[in-house]
Amino acid sequence: MTAELIDGKKIAAAVRQAVTEDVVRFVEEHDLRPGLATVLVGSDPASQVYVTNKRRLCTAAGMRDLHRWLPEDVSQQEAESLLDELAADPEVSGILLQLPVPPHLDAEALIERIPPGKDVDGLTTASVGLLTNGRPGLRPCTPAGIIELLDRVGEPIAGRHAVVVGRSPLVGRPMVSLLLQRDATVSVCHSKTPDLVEMCRSADILVVAAGRPGLVGPAAVSPGATVIDVGIHRTDSGLVGDVDFEGVRRVAGRITPVPGGVGPMTIAMLLHNTLAAARSRHTSVLRSTR
Repeated sequence: MTAELIDGKKIAAAVRQAVTEDVVRFVEEHDLRPGLATVLVGSDPASQVYVTNKRRLCTAAGMRDLHRWLPEDVSQQEAESLLDELAADPEVSGILLQLPVPPHLDAEALIERIPPGKDVDGLTTASVGLLTNGRPGLRPCTPAGIIELLDRVGEPIAGRHAVVVGRSPLVGRPMVSLLLQRDATVSVCHSKTPDLVEMCRSADILVVAAGRPGLVGPAAVSPGATVIDVGIHRTDSGLVGDVDFEGVRRVAGRITPVPGGVGPMTIAMLLHNTLAAARSRHTSVLRSTR
């Protein structure tokens, strides 16, 4: 058996196209254009590439690019002041602070300056609380993109056993909440899990976000399972994920490649969140003026 590839590039393109069409309608109906404020601190090459891609696709979707850059040696107070300014700006629908920031800055304190209604990365304490309690709000882009992938390929979630490998606040923990909200039975594995292989083999849906290249091999995958590989690592032989792709694809029913699987969905869901934030803000303004 060879697993069906889940084409993240194709699905992300469809999501972006739908967002673009919805932006056109939103502008026509409300004479307002959603705006995304990406904030980059310093000149880290990888971060520059990521932000450039986000800005390019934001503009392609018909949204306003409200990018702001801060120098490497910016103070905590100056960075917080910028985020406060963006939080108060009615032209800004969503704010994304590109991580990591320079080590002298308190990243968590900076993230908390972002209002939950503009938190298009879904990382503030308020956003996490809304997600955990199953209340409406902006969801972290990568886990939300994984749910979108599963839905688009017709993978059932309700009643299935999902195993999430990794418990980071960026992917693992919000992934658990989103899967629970879709009525999956969810197990979490991490560095202290005694028998990782056996736990993974029990999964109908296996999401691997551990940050360790090739961690999950074919022995850890149940025949026919759906495997979502969140990891991406640059090696001498090219980009690889947290899953041994060539070995696992001979066992799994469906699998995401690296690259071209989960990665493209992250930016697609960022655009989706920015439009959702603009809609929510417009509704709130209408209510406050009545």
